Amino acid sequence: MTDETQAHLQQLVDSNDVLLFMKGTPLFPQCGFSNRAVSILNHLGVEFASVDVLQDQAVRQGIKEFSDWPTIPQLYVKGEFIGGSDIMMEMYESGELAQLLDEKGVSAA
Repeated sequence: MTDETQAHLQQLVDSNDVLLFMKGTPLFPQCGFSNRAVSILNHLGVEFASVDVLQDQAVRQGIKEFSDWPTIPQLYVKGEFIGGSDIMMEMYESGELAQLLDEKGVSAA
C-alpha cells in the first residue's frame, strides 16, 4: 500500500464517526455480507458513511492491509476497527454493538 493510500484511508476513518467499507452502496449493496452489515446499522438507526471499495482498487486492497483484516465489509466506529459482517452480526445479536455505539457516543439518527 502506498503512503498516499494509507493517508487517504486514515483520513476517511478519522473523519467519520461510523464508517463502513463495503462492496456497493447502502442503497445497492453488491454482496450479501455488505447487505447484512448495512441492514444491521440501519436496524440500529445509526447514521454512517460508506466507501464503495469496488470503485477504487487501491482502497479495496489497501483497507485489508490497513486493518490487517482479509475481508470486506469492514466497520469502524470512532476510528476503531470493529470487524466484518460476521463479527457485526454476533455483536448485534448479543447487544454488544448497540452498547459499543452508545459508549462511543454514537446515537441513533
